[in-house]
Amino acid sequence: MYITCLDLEGVLVPEIWIAFAEESGIPELKRTTRDEPDYDKLMKWRLGILKEHNLGLKEIQAVIAKIDPMPGAKEFLDELRALSQTIIISDTFAQFAGPLMQKLGLPTIFCNSLEVAENGEITSYKMRCEKSKLTTVKALQSIGFETIAGGDSFNDLGMIQASKFGFLFRSTEQIKKDYPDLPAFEEYGELMKFLKECLAK
Repeated sequence: MYITCLDLEGVLVPEIWIAFAEESGIPELKRTTRDEPDYDKLMKWRLGILKEHNLGLKEIQAVIAKIDPMPGAKEFLDELRALSQTIIISDTFAQFAGPLMQKLGLPTIFCNSLEVAENGEITSYKMRCEKSKLTTVKALQSIGFETIAGGDSFNDLGMIQASKFGFLFRSTEQIKKDYPDLPAFEEYGELMKFLKECLAK
């Protein structure tokens, strides 16, 4: 039995931090897991910038409310969920993901959580588990699932490589060059064709 594991940002919805960087006028916040493989380092750096500019959860959630899924993402996800058990595994946070899950038809998502002070300042964050994407895929495999996994960033590579079938979607040229053995797709139609072939095996 297969279960398909998908990354969220860059695959189904635009990058939240990039959208917030553009809205807030703080270009440094455009840095994502496509640029920085060390997620802990990246998040601590982001929280430092938010504190410096006196920005908190409320300001980020206001930007997220304006974000829509990528064109065709909901239709792709609806079709995939009709074919395969599907879980979104993301390093985003429950406080960010809620409105986006509504727009995607409430798929299952495993993500992390923020620690927020009464004044709305994001003080820290709590990862669901260490190496959350890889750990989740291995846990699913341990209870009898074959996994199919895909994403676009460095932090997706563990779950992609550990799965029976793995792929990149709208990834960077550098990641595609560094991992030439991974199938890479740019459009939902071609990705769906690949997934149907995997699910038939």
